[in-house]
Amino acid sequence: MRALYLADPDATARLAAALAATQPPGAVVHLHGDLGAGKSTLARAWLRALGVEGAIRSPTYTLVEPHALASGGRALHLDLYRIGAPGELEFLGLDDTAGVELWLVEWPERGTGALPAADLAVHLALAGEGRMARLEAASEAGRRWLASGELNGQLQAFPESGPEEVAPGAG
Repeated sequence: MRALYLADPDATARLAAALAATQPPGAVVHLHGDLGAGKSTLARAWLRALGVEGAIRSPTYTLVEPHALASGGRALHLDLYRIGAPGELEFLGLDDTAGVELWLVEWPERGTGALPAADLAVHLALAGEGRMARLEAASEAGRRWLASGELNGQLQAFPESGPEEVAPGAG
C-alpha cells in the first residue's frame, strides 16, 4: 500500500499519468472516496494521459462511458453511484469487453459481484487544501504494478503526507 499527498489538480494529473504509463494490460481500477474526493478528476486525467481527446464526460447519469484510446484499445469509465443493486449492471452492455485496456470504476462497492475483480484500489480523501491518495494492490497484477521500479520512480515526487497543521498561536 502506498499513501500520497496530492496538493492540487496538477498533482492529481501527475499521479494519473504515472499510473497510465505503467498500467498492466486490462487493468481494473476501483476508485473509492466520498463525493468530491477527486475520483472523476483522477479518472479524467488518466484518460487524457492515455490519449483520449475531446470532451470526457462524467458517467454520473449514463453510468458507463466508453473511450477510444490512442493505443487502439478501449477504456470503460463507470460511475455506479446511482446503481441500486449489482444486478442492474446487466443492462449496461458490459458483456463485450474485447479490447478493454482499462476499467475505471467509481463507487465499485455498488456493483460487488457483478464487476471484474480489481487490480488496484485507489482510495481518495480530502486532506486540507489537497487530497490523500492511498494505492492498494488487489491482485497479483496489482502487486507487480505497485512494486514496479518504473512506477515507484515516478511516485517519488509525491509526499506521503500533507502540510502539517499549525496550532493556533504557534506561528
